[in-house]
Amino acid sequence: MNGLESVKTNINLINQKESGNDYEIVMQIPMDLGWIEDVNFIIDNNTYHMDYLKTEDNFAYFKTNLYLETKAIYHYYFSFKVNGKLFEIKDNKFKLSVNFDAPNWAKGAVMYHIFLDRFNRGNEKDMEPMIRRNIHQSWDEEMQIGPDQDGIWNNDFYGGDLKGIENKLDYLKSLGVDIIYISPVVQSQSNHRYDAADYENVDPYAGNNEDLKSLCDKAHKLDIKIVLDAVFNHTGNDSKYFNEYGTYDEIGAYQSLNSKYSPFYRKHEENGNITYDYWWGMKNLPECDGNSKEWINYITGKDGIIDKWFALGIDGLRLDVADELTDDFIKLIRKAVKRNKPDGFIIGEVWKNPMRMNREYISSGKAMDTVMNYTFIDALLRYFKYADVNKLSYITKDILNEYPEDTIKTLMNFTSTHDITRAINLFASNEFNPYSEWGWNLNNEDYNWCKNYNLSKEDYEEGKKIYEAYVFTLTFFPGILSIFYGDEIGLDGMGNLANRKPFPKENHDLNLLNFFKKMGNIRQEEPFLKEANLAIKDITEKYLVYERYDEKNKILVAVSRANEISNFDVPKEYQTPSKVYTLKKSKPGYLTPYGAMAIKK
Repeated sequence: MNGLESVKTNINLINQKESGNDYEIVMQIPMDLGWIEDVNFIIDNNTYHMDYLKTEDNFAYFKTNLYLETKAIYHYYFSFKVNGKLFEIKDNKFKLSVNFDAPNWAKGAVMYHIFLDRFNRGNEKDMEPMIRRNIHQSWDEEMQIGPDQDGIWNNDFYGGDLKGIENKLDYLKSLGVDIIYISPVVQSQSNHRYDAADYENVDPYAGNNEDLKSLCDKAHKLDIKIVLDAVFNHTGNDSKYFNEYGTYDEIGAYQSLNSKYSPFYRKHEENGNITYDYWWGMKNLPECDGNSKEWINYITGKDGIIDKWFALGIDGLRLDVADELTDDFIKLIRKAVKRNKPDGFIIGEVWKNPMRMNREYISSGKAMDTVMNYTFIDALLRYFKYADVNKLSYITKDILNEYPEDTIKTLMNFTSTHDITRAINLFASNEFNPYSEWGWNLNNEDYNWCKNYNLSKEDYEEGKKIYEAYVFTLTFFPGILSIFYGDEIGLDGMGNLANRKPFPKENHDLNLLNFFKKMGNIRQEEPFLKEANLAIKDITEKYLVYERYDEKNKILVAVSRANEISNFDVPKEYQTPSKVYTLKKSKPGYLTPYGAMAIKK
């Protein structure tokens, strides 16, 4: 039936409230379609009848008013009858967020992810010896992978610190970085610091609270935001809260159930005794009770931990193991973040589709803004590594159809992370299993093997070609482009732990570094990419083609995953481009092996 393309809808906000909003929904339908009746607005399976409003310029207008509670995403569509025949106007883009907005500064940003102990040391003083810590004598000394002679893991320290980041701010700005995401900084018992000993103070090997404030102040002058890793699911056993070793003067939960910190932890009864729970059974990580009023108040209450961190100038949090925090706890974390900074940002570590986990991570609109985009990165890595067209296709569709728009614009699309093999290793070697749960899983996870694994120069150069095509894809994709420290200069790392090498002082791959700078600068040159829509045009075993667009701008992106020349169709509107970005010299419609181009209309 002609004229259906003229059906238009306006959703107008009438009255905004914290709990939800009042909306006026108006739909125009061309009169020449025929007799129009039974017009309905359907949102999340609730049907609202639309009343006739007026006729004007050969259009009939229908209206309804409704109240929608705060929620990150509603799906809606329209139906009406013409001459007795039912028509439904459906589109996957028919999504609405109520009182849910991610910070504008995070949309389409470039983020630099720093594993603090291994990035850069700014303090010239020797680190004071601390119990159960091993100090490296030099920055290029071999790292410890696996337990030390006493069976203790992750207790070797190089001394990367907050001053070291501050000293590198100009370098990070040259990469186009908008956000620095730092692994935990609080006093802890390990080098990764996901086992807090004292949430109120920066770890002495990382600096002090004033160093954090100074970093935030100087970063803000360069228009760079600071996001901290927040670990609220467990603490260390060698902490002032648990105090298993008696390190602290105050009685800890391990020492007595009557300790003021005992309510912080989860417990169960075992053989008639009360026993603490441990994260994944690891005895060095007692698990916190996400339902404990005392624990929740310590973190989210007035003058609590979140208030203290934000008072030092941070701009957001990354919630470690967010899937193990309760929904109510996450909501209170959001309230605490927003009372400190209305545009504070929250990323959650959620490895699966957050909209399908029967949780309120994103959907409630009262929890996190976005997540680490593991499902997409897994699909994209599999595409470049194994030509898995189907997975990339359906994962991308799931994200576009199911996620709120502001979540899509702020998804953490990473080159690598501290929990997975570095991407350069993935593309340069055959030590991976295409049928494993995640595309980066190793066939051999022996720590000594990982530590001693070396890429040949030939394998590195071959892997780099694929790696650059992968990063080019991420550069133009919706979301945050997140660079794991050292990825930009060719730092390798096979498997978890070996991926946490110190940032090398020399032997940088300068060609790769210049490529990353070019990618970061593209994000600055094309600000429309921060909020532009995405349309997948074609995914084949040879290449991927997609489009980013808004009302005024359009870019067509084509990336080859094949070690051969490929040709792709260039629509007529792109045949006289205003600008072309290329990975390797080529012309529109022609891709060199592992080549890529972005053609701006």
